[in-house]
Amino acid sequence: MDLQESVRKQNGILWRVYKHVIKTTAGKTSNLVFSPALINVILSLIAAYKSPGATEEQILSLLKASSTDELNAVSSQIVTTVLADSTASGGPMISTANGFWIEKSLCCVEQSFENLLETSYKAAFKQVDFRTKADEVSEEVNTWVEKQTNGLITGLLPPKSVTHLTDYIFANALFFNGRWDKEFDPSLTKDSDFHLLDGTKVRVPFMSGDFFSYHLDVYPGFKVLSLSYRKGRCDGRSFSMQIYLPDEKDGLPAMLEMLASTPEDEDTPSYRADIGELKIPRFKFGFHFEATEALKSLGLSLPLERIFHKSCIEVDEVGTEAAAAAADVRVGSCGPAEKKYDFVADHPFLFLVKERRSGVVLFLGQVLDPSMH
Repeated sequence: MDLQESVRKQNGILWRVYKHVIKTTAGKTSNLVFSPALINVILSLIAAYKSPGATEEQILSLLKASSTDELNAVSSQIVTTVLADSTASGGPMISTANGFWIEKSLCCVEQSFENLLETSYKAAFKQVDFRTKADEVSEEVNTWVEKQTNGLITGLLPPKSVTHLTDYIFANALFFNGRWDKEFDPSLTKDSDFHLLDGTKVRVPFMSGDFFSYHLDVYPGFKVLSLSYRKGRCDGRSFSMQIYLPDEKDGLPAMLEMLASTPEDEDTPSYRADIGELKIPRFKFGFHFEATEALKSLGLSLPLERIFHKSCIEVDEVGTEAAAAAADVRVGSCGPAEKKYDFVADHPFLFLVKERRSGVVLFLGQVLDPSMH
């Protein structure tokens, strides 16, 4: 199993998923962030469990995998290697966890699935009493998620989302805290105008600096800036934030439409350019949604599943702190630089946090108004 190739295929639906998340949530008018990695892992768990309500074939088709064995192998590498903590070596602090809670009165879970949870997903497994203690189990899952995300994600499961009819819950969580390889100087941070999609403006703090060692990838209609996070010693992984900035102040919808409609095997023409002026707003926000409708619009029936997802992110002069959690409740080519291009993110943009070697996308989101927390 080639991890990079499998992740590349899964990432082929990245922008389509994002587009459907916007359509089925408040993302049309608000800041948004979610974790594609967590959603893919939880779908892989659902396929592996072979729930009668979830169609294995649909999940395999969506994630472009040949078998559940492939999904399990990919998820195992993501959980154990790509998302391994590197604090001790000076790299990003990363914490990921998976859990499975099942109604104790149901028939026994096969030993092979228990082994899969433990070995491939490093998942906690617990038999619980949904029939008479649904609220207590819901609170237990929320407490578990809060602990796994260093307190950043609270209340993943909304009130009454778990009832006496619930049979099982899959949940996972991800915490990421990375320092920029080249930090911004706080003394250079100044308030400036950020242009909203409705034509109004807000004053927000903008970080700036002389980043002559960085480059932009320039595409028709937008530019992409990659900011690297500090690497751990002897760590082959490389994490970065990529910011997709449309050329036009109101160009975000058109840029997303182009990204979502570009075939995965087609490279968009681009070239590399040096950076002139660099300005990025500080931002901090969270986003909570039920992912089920977005996934249904992509072809998954999931008649018995409700997938809740919650993420938060903070970007400042030092780096990025982000967390995400999800729960399933059953009921271009580059050429030589020609000139310098300014990268002034003073209007709505997209961003993603990824591990570059594997291609795994930890977080994906949009900033429509950095003044909104």
